[in-house]
Parts: sequence; structure tokens; C-alpha cells
Amino acid sequence: MNGGTARRLQIALIGTRGIPARYGGFETAVEEIGRRLSDRGHEVTVYCRRGNTDGAVPEEHLGMRLVTLPAVRSRSIETLSHSGLAALHAVADRRFDAILVFNSANAVFLPLLRLRGAGLAVHVDGLEWRRAKWGGAGKRYYRFAESLAVRWADALIADAPGIRRYYATEFGASTELLTYGAPILHAPSDDRLAALGLERRAFHLVVARLEPENHVELIVRGYRASSARFPLVVVGSAPYNDRYSRVVRSAAGDDDRVRLIGAVWEPETLDQLYAHSLLYLHGHSVGGTNPSLLRAMGAGTAVGAYDVEFNRGVLGPEAQTFADTGDVATLVDGAEADPGACATAGRKLQDRAAVYFRWDDVADGYEALTRRLANGTSRRGEASGRRRGVG
Repeated sequence: MNGGTARRLQIALIGTRGIPARYGGFETAVEEIGRRLSDRGHEVTVYCRRGNTDGAVPEEHLGMRLVTLPAVRSRSIETLSHSGLAALHAVADRRFDAILVFNSANAVFLPLLRLRGAGLAVHVDGLEWRRAKWGGAGKRYYRFAESLAVRWADALIADAPGIRRYYATEFGASTELLTYGAPILHAPSDDRLAALGLERRAFHLVVARLEPENHVELIVRGYRASSARFPLVVVGSAPYNDRYSRVVRSAAGDDDRVRLIGAVWEPETLDQLYAHSLLYLHGHSVGGTNPSLLRAMGAGTAVGAYDVEFNRGVLGPEAQTFADTGDVATLVDGAEADPGACATAGRKLQDRAAVYFRWDDVADGYEALTRRLANGTSRRGEASGRRRGVG
């Protein structure tokens, strides 16, 4: 779909750390979708958190207008503090045709954003209240915010069929199924590997924030139970969760095969790690369609993923999964015993990503949604926000 002679829309994207993308799935989605909407002639405004970039704060990126505002640096209120300021700015700044709000926690700001008459969509993300980092109050808030999103949003965006089923079962609410795209890598360079002491197809990889629901400890312990000759490279840090970092380091112990290299922000280095690993191990369990999993698929790498429906749905019928340390050890040993089978599995996953996870298709869906929102289409009133399932 392209804009053609159709009306040019004013679109705002609120609720993420912002762009240039250097943190996670939401930020990547905002950059990839926003740049395409801008290329199609729409005016796209992205609200960014101060500190998202090093050095000078840009006012424009890939055709998108950036508005950078502060946030309170605290795990419990960082998102809400920034999104509240962004909502105030958006209402005072201009009349937007459509506002896309990322993260159901920000649903509390929908009545404020509605003051200028914009159509409002909430990207509900995964089941955030299941994350171990949230205590009782945080879990209750996220469940409350889900109910507000169901009651107040003109559209709900789910990035995976499992998330769509959750909202249908739990609330009787309809959602727009809009996944993420996978960057497809063809013949990527390997010039960054030597500096990390790595060789092509001679290491295993984990890329994840160090949080319990990403099962990095389980993967490390499973790897150590294997007879692996190749190292396990763990890319990731633990914002606001140093305790779990210590758990992962303890699991690694003095095994020099486990290399905890921290966060890697440089896209080319990350691409080479994904593309040249023998096996990518993906432990995420509470999100929907995960961008890190898609990056591994797009890089043509064999994947072993934690056994939940979100991961199985992305990987398709030939998914290799694990549920415990023994499964991880089996996957690692199997990969090293038959690298050719790994290469074949990786090519099949890359082919699947190229068909089912295309950013251009995702942007088509977002453009169609924003046009409907701008024309007054709304699902409000279809569901009360009361839960009717187990949750």
C-alpha cells in the first residue's frame, strides 16, 4: 500500500524510549514502521526519552520528527513519567489524526490524548504483569491498565496470535494482529568476530535482557551440562535488576566457555553475531513476537527456543524448543554433532522470515489502521474491560 493521492496524516508514536533504535523491540518497530510511513508522505512524530542517544539530541531521524522529553530514572515510574509528559505535549502541540500508544501501561493517558480528537490505538505488548521484575503492586497495575486499554482504545494492537487470543478470551476484545519484521541478511561480513575472539559457526549465542522470564540462567546451566566445545556468548545487560545478573554469573561459574559480554548496541556487530553463530538460544517467555528471535531467523541461524506458544508460532512447524536444562544440553550437543543440519534449519527459518515477517507488510497494516482511526473507526464499547477468563 502507498499513500498515493490519499490524505497525508499527522501521526504520533508515544510510549517507547524512542529512536534511533538502540534498546528493544518497541524501538525497532517504531523506527521501521515510522520511517516507512514517513516515506509514504505522512508526518510522523516520535516521542523520545532524554538519554536515549549519546551526545547531541537529534530533532529528526529518517524523515521522522523527534520530540525528546525527560523521564524519572526509576524502574517503577520511568515509562509513565515520560509518557505523561509526552501526552501533555501531544495535546498542546498539534492536532494529530492518529496516535499510536505503545505499552498497555500507558492506557491511563488515553482520556488526556483524546482531548484533541485523535484516533487512539494501544499496542498492548506481551503479558507484562507476568514479568518477575514487577512486585505485587506492579502486577496489579499492569492488569488494571490492560482493562483500561480494552475500555478506552479505539484499536488494540497485538503482535502475536497468542496475545490476540488472550484479549479475546480474557475480555472479549478484538485486536489488530500486526507483527514485527525480520531483517534478512545475505552474505554478512565477519570482520567484527576476531575482536571478540570468535570464529564463524563456532559459537552459540544468547541475546536477551538479563531478566528471569528470559531464562538466561537456565540456558547457561543447560549449556554447561552439555559436552560443547564451542563457547556460549551471552549478549545482554540487566537494567534495574543486578540481582539476576549475579544469578547468571553464578550459573556461569568459572567455566571459561561461557562469555558474558554485556550489552552490544552496534548493529553491525549484532548482525554478525546472529549470522555466524551455530545455534541461537532464545529464552523469552512472556512477550509476543520477539524481534531478537526474528533477527536470528533473518540471519539464517538455527534456533532453539523456550517452549511457549509465542515462540512456536514464530518458528513454525519445525520449531526446536527447550523446557529445561537437559533440553538445552541436547540442542547444543546436537548442533555441534551436525553443523550441516544446523545450516539447513537456519536457511529454512530465513525463508520463513522472508515470507511471513516483512516490515513493508507490517507498515501496510499500520498505515491502513491509522487511516481507519483518522476516519473515526473505533472498537470502543465492544468490551467493558471486565475480565471474564482466568488471566
